[in-house]
Amino acid sequence: MSLQEKIRADLKDSMKARDAARTSALRVLIGEFGRQSKKELADAEVVAIVRKMIKNERETLEKSGEESSEFLSIIESYQPRQASEADIRVWVEGNIDFAGFRNKMQAMRPIMAHFGASVDGNMVKKVLESM
Repeated sequence: MSLQEKIRADLKDSMKARDAARTSALRVLIGEFGRQSKKELADAEVVAIVRKMIKNERETLEKSGEESSEFLSIIESYQPRQASEADIRVWVEGNIDFAGFRNKMQAMRPIMAHFGASVDGNMVKKVLESM
């Protein structure tokens, strides 16, 4: 089952359970899917849409001064498991030779390529700065 199909199934379940907040959040997410040129999206495309929505929601909350929202927590649940700072550090120490780069930040490309959607660029930057 693709991530897009799972979200649609979760919408049906939330409607049956009369969970208004979850239903509303999933409808917004599915609405974003409808704005795409393709009807069926790959999991990577769905993750990209989820990340974009999370980023937008965090910016909105930051402007309003709020801590968190139920919408944000629901949407975040569809993001893939994120690699921890320790996981990133261990992989970098074992696989990246900084001698081949002019500065540490140039190592972000191979790190991001290895971890893909399971890592946040800001986390990688933080790890590289601390090394």
